[in-house]
Amino acid sequence: MMGKAKSAVSLESIVEKMNLKNLTEEIDYSHKEVYRSDVNRPALQLVGYFEFFDHERVQIIGKVEYEYLQHLNSVERRKVYDDLFSYEIPCLVLTRDQRPDEEMMAAALAHRIPLFVTDQTTSDFTAEIIRWLNVELAPCISIHGVLVDVYGEGLLIMGESGIGKSEAALELIKRGHRLVADDVVEIRKVSDETLIGRSPDITRNFIELRGIGIIDVKTLFGVECIKETQSIDFVIKLEEWSKDKEYDRLGLEEEYIEFFGNKVICHSIPIRPGRNLAIICETAAVNHRQKKMGYNAAQELYNRVQNSLGGKQKEAVTP
Repeated sequence: MMGKAKSAVSLESIVEKMNLKNLTEEIDYSHKEVYRSDVNRPALQLVGYFEFFDHERVQIIGKVEYEYLQHLNSVERRKVYDDLFSYEIPCLVLTRDQRPDEEMMAAALAHRIPLFVTDQTTSDFTAEIIRWLNVELAPCISIHGVLVDVYGEGLLIMGESGIGKSEAALELIKRGHRLVADDVVEIRKVSDETLIGRSPDITRNFIELRGIGIIDVKTLFGVECIKETQSIDFVIKLEEWSKDKEYDRLGLEEEYIEFFGNKVICHSIPIRPGRNLAIICETAAVNHRQKKMGYNAAQELYNRVQNSLGGKQKEAVTP
């Protein structure tokens, strides 16, 4: 397991991902980076209050802020822009396809602050950019494993090198499920409940099969067999079968593995010749979904056994 911290996102990647139109092509922003996942609508700053102003955030001008600025005269607007841009904000984004006035454009060029515009509403754009930045800037580690989307459940397959993780993933892909990452999985903690997994750019869509080599899943099986990101819902650990080890046969007690303090259900699966790993993984995914919906087969069997024993005991004491 290898730690990896991503403390910043380039402004270029934000512009590309959010499909923003550049209004200040004269300004080079290739060196600019964003360090915060939150954004800011500078309402108080437009009236001159800069106490606690978080200038490292992406700044957004919505309809309310825009209309307020249009009610100011030219001199007042220029002072507002000079004050705002003097804090070296990463950029300013206008929503609803609003266009900057002359004073805004002049101040942006003077202070070298890039301006962008989107046709999205302010609320939609704010929600989307925060969601994306939360993922990109989340704490991240890289682990050795395979991540597959099985019936909508994120299955992380772990185990020693050469034990059959990639082969199990390939069989799942042929059965209609989707590959997220093979060999190296980047795990990001998006919240206290959610872990998101993805593949490093360099190995995305590829699987390594010993004896055959590298195969391109997207080319061989089509785009419907791959997925860019997936929440990690449960883990299967593949291990060599040992006759000296006791394996759980009922599943009454859950086992967990932790990533960033987040507990994820983990099943240890012993490997023996003849075991169909794909079917085991599919069954584990369906069973996991059932448990989330409130049904536990192991608990149901336990309750039946207890009720049966209770009934027999009553019959035994009845004269």
